[in-house]
Amino acid sequence: MNVDQSPLPGQLARYASDPAQSRGRRIDEPAAPTRTVFQRDRDRVIHSTAFRRLVYKTQVFLNHEGDLFRTRLTHSLEVAQLGRSIARSLQLNEDLVEGISLAHDLGHTPFGHAGQDALNACLKSLPVGSAEQSSGFEHNLQSLRVVDELEERYPGFDGLNLSFETREGILKHCSRANAQWLEVKEPGGVGARFLHGGSPSLEAQLCNLADEIAYNAHDIDDGVRSGLLSLEQLEQVPLFDGHRRAALKVHAGLKGRRLLFESIRLMLSEQVYDVIDTTRQRLGETRVASTEDVRSAPNLVCFSGAMQSASRALKSFLHKNLYRHPQVMENTDRARQIVSDLFAVYLERPAEMTDGALPERPLARAVADHIAGMTDRFAIREHERLMGTSVFPSGAEPTSGTTPILAER
Repeated sequence: MNVDQSPLPGQLARYASDPAQSRGRRIDEPAAPTRTVFQRDRDRVIHSTAFRRLVYKTQVFLNHEGDLFRTRLTHSLEVAQLGRSIARSLQLNEDLVEGISLAHDLGHTPFGHAGQDALNACLKSLPVGSAEQSSGFEHNLQSLRVVDELEERYPGFDGLNLSFETREGILKHCSRANAQWLEVKEPGGVGARFLHGGSPSLEAQLCNLADEIAYNAHDIDDGVRSGLLSLEQLEQVPLFDGHRRAALKVHAGLKGRRLLFESIRLMLSEQVYDVIDTTRQRLGETRVASTEDVRSAPNLVCFSGAMQSASRALKSFLHKNLYRHPQVMENTDRARQIVSDLFAVYLERPAEMTDGALPERPLARAVADHIAGMTDRFAIREHERLMGTSVFPSGAEPTSGTTPILAER
């Protein structure tokens, strides 16, 4: 592993995103006297309402399942930590990586991917031909909508008015239909690469991979903590088990949570080093010399072939044994019911979702925006208020600490 080259803080490679060369904001603003454009983006994300809500949004387990399970907020912080560590070794822009990492899940619904799937199904059930029916719901696009339109903090514009580079990184995936819609609104903007090909910045590519590394690791931790996974089961996973055995070789007799933590730590380290080494190799092979070279090249921030295969095997194991666990699926159905019921009620009685004037956008999209912005526990309380009953058997939010909710990747 050639990861002992530690560049000085502030040194950027020629192919890194230079804040002085940013494509700028959609609405011009005077430059900040003490912060770069990417530092300012990060700060705006941290101070946003949507960012604070992440602390009460599902990652894998319901917010009330236990105090130590990950939430969307703690997940985003872990992605930012991993991303910055890798960015420094590759001499990429750490501030841009941090801003993208902290903002990438701002558009997630309550109840994780179960909520997203339900909200997408609700929009898809609308009359054929409506804009909302055709575009459905994508959480990546919703994250962009949050920073472009839905945050209400500044007198001069809607949203956070972030830089192009941060917005580009937030929009990790996008359907062609939604990319075409974005292209109409912003020709040559963040949707263009989904229509015409090309790659985003190295910092955006890095955040995408750091997201995968983070959730694989912490889903193992939370799965074992919940009692739905065991260390014995994890011996089936070569990527994890190799590090479990390595930990026992150095620390004979290690067991329980210390063994779990050490195994995950070693696994994380190997993945980080693999990304650094593989990316350096690809950068050398392609001889990229600028950010424009990056955009015309294939994806450059990636695992080696062996690590990619190992990561896929881990994800397959988690999908089968955690995300599709019977207890998971039971709560998934309840979460979908909550979202579906809320959508139907608000569509019929829109005054229920606001104390003031309705938003100046199509009603179905306004309803989707309202629901997507909810925390888990607010959605549960609102459903009980409107429906007069609880979908959970106890009549309240689950508090056992052992019943998870689906978070498929």
